[in-house]
Amino acid sequence: MNYNAANELLVPNLVGERGARTAFIDKDGPHTYTEVADLAGRFANLLLRAGIEPEQRVLLALHDTVAFPVCFLGAMQAGIVPIPLNTLLTRDDYAFIAEDSGASAFVAAGALVERLPEDAALLKFTVDGDGGRNIWAELRDSPADWRGVQAGQDDVAFWLYTSGTTGRPKGVMHSHGDLLATAENYGRGILKLSESDVCFSAAKFFFAYGLGNSLTFPMSVGATVLLLEAPPTPDAVVSILNEYRPTIFFGVPTLYAMLLNTDNVPRNHRIRHCVSAGEALPEAIFDRWREATGVEILDGIGSTEMLHIYMSNRTGDVQPGTSGTPVSNYQVKLLDDTGAELTEAGEIGDLYVTGPSMTRGYWNRPELNQATFDGTWMCTGDKYQRTESGAYRYCGRSDDLLKVGGIYVSPMEVENALLAHQAVAEAAVVGHEDDDELVKPKAFVVAAEGNEANDALAKTLIDHVAGRLAAYKRPRWVEFVDTLPKTATGKIQRYKLRT
Repeated sequence: MNYNAANELLVPNLVGERGARTAFIDKDGPHTYTEVADLAGRFANLLLRAGIEPEQRVLLALHDTVAFPVCFLGAMQAGIVPIPLNTLLTRDDYAFIAEDSGASAFVAAGALVERLPEDAALLKFTVDGDGGRNIWAELRDSPADWRGVQAGQDDVAFWLYTSGTTGRPKGVMHSHGDLLATAENYGRGILKLSESDVCFSAAKFFFAYGLGNSLTFPMSVGATVLLLEAPPTPDAVVSILNEYRPTIFFGVPTLYAMLLNTDNVPRNHRIRHCVSAGEALPEAIFDRWREATGVEILDGIGSTEMLHIYMSNRTGDVQPGTSGTPVSNYQVKLLDDTGAELTEAGEIGDLYVTGPSMTRGYWNRPELNQATFDGTWMCTGDKYQRTESGAYRYCGRSDDLLKVGGIYVSPMEVENALLAHQAVAEAAVVGHEDDDELVKPKAFVVAAEGNEANDALAKTLIDHVAGRLAAYKRPRWVEFVDTLPKTATGKIQRYKLRT
C-alpha cells in the first residue's frame, strides 16, 4: 500500500478552509496549516536537491518552534528518515549518535549546531544562526511542489534515540503507520481530540511523548498547538496555561509536583484533560492537583519503543495510583520469573505489551532486540500488578523492585506514602543493605519548603509510612538531599542513589 505519514497529517488539513486554521503558535506567532505544508514541501525538495537520498538519515537538533514540524514532516515526505535529538544531550552524545546512525545531514537551532564535532562528515543546516546553511534562506529558492515519496505503512519513517538511565542511547526505529496508530487509538480514542482543541505539552518534540502530544495528535484532527521554546519551568508553563488557556495539557509527574509546590497552578483555565506519562503518577500528586484545579490527571504508561501511551486511565474511570487499562488495540500481560503468565490480582510480574505502534526494533543492536522482543510482544522492563478492578499498578523497574524478607516491595508504593506527608516535596526509595547484609528500603527525601531536614523529621516520616503500609515496607533510613538525580524526561535515576 502506498502511504506516507507526513502526507496523511498534512493533506487533510488543506481541504476547504482548513488550510487557514492555526496549526502552531510559537515565539514568532501563529502559523497556518497551509504555511506548514508549504514549508515542509520546500524542505523535502531542499534535502533532495542537496543530494540526500531516500532512506538516508538526517539529525534534527531543534527546539519547540515551527521549524521542527517543517523539518520532521518534510524529511519524511522526501522518504528521508528524520532523527530528532534530545537538546539536553552532550557533545559526546551527539557524536555517538551521528556515527551510530550513519546520518547524512544535521539540522540545528542556534548554539546546538556546536554540539556536533567539526570533523563530522555531514551536511550542516541551521534554522537561526551561523555554522551551516540557513534553511529559511534556502527554502525561499526551493520548489514548493510536493515530493511525497510513497512508502508502505511498515516502512521505517523516523528514529528516536532513547535517553536511557544507563549506557549509550539506542536508536528506536518507527514506521509510517505507527504515528497514525497512536493518534487513532490514544489521541482520538482516549482524549477525544477535535479541531477545536488547543494543545500544550511541556514534554518536548524530541521525546516520543511530546511528538504525539504536539504533532501527531493535534495534526490528525486539525487542532492548534502551543509551543514553548524555552525549558518548561513552572513560571513559563503556568504563564502559557493562563494566557493561552489550552484545552489539553500534557505534563509529567515531576512537573505537576513542581507546579503544586511553587503554587503555580492555572487559575482561570479551560483545561478539559490533563495527561501524565514518563513515570508513574503518585496518588498524592493526583489528589493535590484535582483539589487545586478541579481537573483529574489521566495517568498512563508509554515508551519510546511503543511511541506513546499504550495503557491509560479514562475520564469517568480514573483509578488514582494506577496506569489504568490498555488502550484500544493494545494488549498487555504479566509474566513471572519462569515466563508463566500471572492471572491473579495482586501478583507482581514483568509487563509485556503488544500493539500497532511497536518499534521495528533497535538499530544495530541484535542482542538487545533478542532480549527485548518475543515475537509480537515486547518486554517493557517494568514490574506491574493487576488490581481487583482490572487496572494495572506500577511497581517499579525490574532492577528497582526490592525483596524484603522474601517479599516484593515496590519503591513506588513507599514513595507515594512519603509524598502524602506535607513535609515531603520529592522522594525516591532504593534498596540498602543493613548490618546483616540484608536489603531494606532507604528513602532519599527533598524536604518541602519550611521544613527542617533533621533526625526528628526522619523519624516522623518513617513512622508515617509504617502507619500507612505494612511494617516491612517502611524505610529504615531517611537521607535528606537538595535534589534527586533525574533523566532529561524527569525520571528519577534510582541507580545513582544506590551507588
